[in-house]
Amino acid sequence: MSHVDNRGDDLIGANSLDKMVSVIIPAKQINDYVRAAIPHFLNLDYKNFEIIILPDGETKEVFPKVRMVPTGNIGPAAKRDLALRYAKGEILAFIDDDAYPRQDWLKNAVRYFTDDSIGVVCGPAITPPEDNIFQQASGKTYESRLCSGPYTYRYRPEKSREMDVFYPTVNFIIRKDIFEKVGGFDCPYYPGEDAKLCAKITGKLGKKIIYAPEILVWHHRRELFRGHLKQVKQYGLHRGYFARNCPEITTSPAHYFPGLFVAGLFMGPILSFLFPPIWYILLGFLGFYCLALLYSVIRIKNIKLALLTAVGIATTPVVFGIYSIRGYFAKSLSK
Repeated sequence: MSHVDNRGDDLIGANSLDKMVSVIIPAKQINDYVRAAIPHFLNLDYKNFEIIILPDGETKEVFPKVRMVPTGNIGPAAKRDLALRYAKGEILAFIDDDAYPRQDWLKNAVRYFTDDSIGVVCGPAITPPEDNIFQQASGKTYESRLCSGPYTYRYRPEKSREMDVFYPTVNFIIRKDIFEKVGGFDCPYYPGEDAKLCAKITGKLGKKIIYAPEILVWHHRRELFRGHLKQVKQYGLHRGYFARNCPEITTSPAHYFPGLFVAGLFMGPILSFLFPPIWYILLGFLGFYCLALLYSVIRIKNIKLALLTAVGIATTPVVFGIYSIRGYFAKSLSK
């Protein structure tokens, strides 16, 4: 994976900050997260943008710079595709309805589009400080390498890089013409639609997807444990299903680690009865894992948060692995 240096103001061309941006927010309905996010959008230090919110049904709520486009009961990917008809911007900024941007979000993103080889820019989605302790524990869980492996940059700022795998659409900014050329998401599945889109952008068009830490949004987490693990379950199901049915978007060996981890946990004790030396390997691995888990949470000063995070880190890969195996062997998935 190649690395891309952070871009300074020298990359800003004469008209780069004049590009019209359409901020696209799919939502089931106008919720408290959306209401709380609107002032953050209006406070952006970038002026040439519009906001399009796509709820299922009609709403009487009105916000400055916002257009409401009722869509009916369709999924987030279909809503984003539909937004293409209404967007006036030459750049589309996708963000979720439970997220909000840092003030310099669009200014930092738009400057990358002075490079014609770049089709998409994206950045981290950070747990906001106002989230409760169960949401904070969910965020800390995702930030751990024991949970997210090499993909922790999605949840905390890390080095700039060119992406060779998909990136979630919670913070995903794309040229409108690129989005049109690849036919949008054109995917009935959620989650997982972002993986297919990225594969088309890099594979078919040969355009770059750039991650940069300064393109930052805040993303409210689902509470540990029920909401968090329900989300992890869906991620696992779709990741396993795509691994078998869409191998072109499952290119990293890391995608298979949770399933192999779970298989080892279940098969290890059985094989140990047949081959006793395997007990030593299994116990050594579990001992190393426990030490790594302790290291992951020992720097968390809040004891309750540290304990919740430890349980989250221990359970998340197991749930993801179980459901990725189920997804791999599934004949179909609900859409």
